[in-house]
Amino acid sequence: MNFINYISSVAVPTTILIIIVYGLFEKKQVFDVFLDGAREGLQIVMNIFPTLLGLFLSINVLRESGIIDAITNLSLPLLNLIKIPPEILPLACLRPISGSASMAVATDIMTKYGVDSLIGLMTSTIMGSTETTLYTIALYTSVVKIKKTRFVLVAALLADLAGMLTSVIFWRIMS
Repeated sequence: MNFINYISSVAVPTTILIIIVYGLFEKKQVFDVFLDGAREGLQIVMNIFPTLLGLFLSINVLRESGIIDAITNLSLPLLNLIKIPPEILPLACLRPISGSASMAVATDIMTKYGVDSLIGLMTSTIMGSTETTLYTIALYTSVVKIKKTRFVLVAALLADLAGMLTSVIFWRIMS
């Protein structure tokens, strides 16, 4: 374990040293290249900040408004009919929107039901097989200034739905 700790503590300084030595070997102005990269990174942050701010605000409004609980309560008859645990519906609703919100919901589910429970296994599989679709699409398309995302969004959300349903079906078969 000490060896792994040592490797992890020297990994970043070693990488930086390798980059500097390579830059000097190639006769590059390493610090100037670094400054150009930092300037470019700040510009990217400024370009995506409004999108991120809007997403984070809407996620918090969604979580705090009780809409997720209302959707869960309205969906109970359908969920019971197709044997999807209602406990994972908040995760299914939040996963395409926010990684941190879905991680909080997943952690809550696993704390409450256990990581090895059927619901815990479904939750972890959903977390691993789906994406924060809206966040990813908003981020990438705002950087390259794409305005029409309708078809990408539909395809990505269908892929998320397929991942979620497959997770439930897989663990229903395996249990």
